[in-house]
Amino acid sequence: MSPLSRPDPRKLVLNALKRPSRGQLLVGLLVGLLGFAMVTQVSAYQSRDAYAGLRASELVQVLNGLTVENRRASEEVDRLQADRQRLLNSTQKSQTAVEAAKQEAQTLGILAGTIQAQGPGLRITITNPAGRLTLNHLLDGVEELRDAGAEAMEFNDSVRVVASSWFDANGSVLIIDGRRLSTPYVIDVIGDPATLAPALQVPGGFTFDVESDQGTVKIERLDKVVVDSVVAAKNPTYAESVEGQ
Repeated sequence: MSPLSRPDPRKLVLNALKRPSRGQLLVGLLVGLLGFAMVTQVSAYQSRDAYAGLRASELVQVLNGLTVENRRASEEVDRLQADRQRLLNSTQKSQTAVEAAKQEAQTLGILAGTIQAQGPGLRITITNPAGRLTLNHLLDGVEELRDAGAEAMEFNDSVRVVASSWFDANGSVLIIDGRRLSTPYVIDVIGDPATLAPALQVPGGFTFDVESDQGTVKIERLDKVVVDSVVAAKNPTYAESVEGQ
């Protein structure tokens, strides 16, 4: 081949760059991956060897700094755990206080007669065919039930008897808190039946007095007595709570 027909090397390189063969692409890819691996290894080595050039005193300072940071982190963790426990305890105390307040409100509501009640107790049916039953006998019966632990009491499914209830009589008609009731008188009482029933049957007590006036007393011990009637809550006119209690 004559020197005039020999191909120009620069043109060969340009043609190879413009139209690279599959082998050239593969070689280029391998070279690129090798370069990336070398850079990564050098960076990792430099990171591991970050403290290699430090003097002993400098290393001590670095260690002291890490120790201080570690202590601060531990103290922060302890503080956060203490805050968490305090919040948990506060939440539990609040929940306990709310439940206690609800329970106390229910208890006071039952005793004051402002809410309905149910539970074991007695149903007492009193007849007075001769019309000789006196108001004092009924009041004695109510007091005997209260002394025996009655927690809720109701006459004729309509009148709730509470601490402020008043009694009167007009002939054979019983009046409780202004409500007129006629015989037979039915008293629903919530409390311990085993304690309430004997309290009405002691010699010379309520049952004895009613029967002496030719009346009858029927006592039923029940597992569930329902007292539906309620009284309206009233704000005291003169009494007020003691400050600080």
